[in-house]
Amino acid sequence: QVQLRESGGGLVQPGGSLRLSCAASGFTFSSYAMSWYRQAPGKQRELVAAITSGGMTNYADSVKGRFTISRDNVKNTVYLQMNSLKPEDTAVYYCASLRGGSFYSGLGSWGQGTQVTVSS
Repeated sequence: QVQLRESGGGLVQPGGSLRLSCAASGFTFSSYAMSWYRQAPGKQRELVAAITSGGMTNYADSVKGRFTISRDNVKNTVYLQMNSLKPEDTAVYYCASLRGGSFYSGLGSWGQGTQVTVSS
């Protein structure tokens, strides 16, 4: 059974940093692409960043240069390092696995989400 468990969310001031973690189990983590999505109140869920099984990365334009996605295939964990946070980054952040190793594999399973609030 696939399980994805996010952690690391919280309240941070504008300009601050947070690192989200997503611990995965129930599948061969190293063989699958992983992604982070977010959903702000009243808005659709949007892709933030993705990483292939080989380590290639892709980012939404709104977070390029500020966020970094990475993975540790020993710990079966994917990370999202978020720097220079802005109030518009406030959202529930979700970890999602893909159904294969590439960006085009289609979405698989979702985590439960972790709240990130950027406010002074």
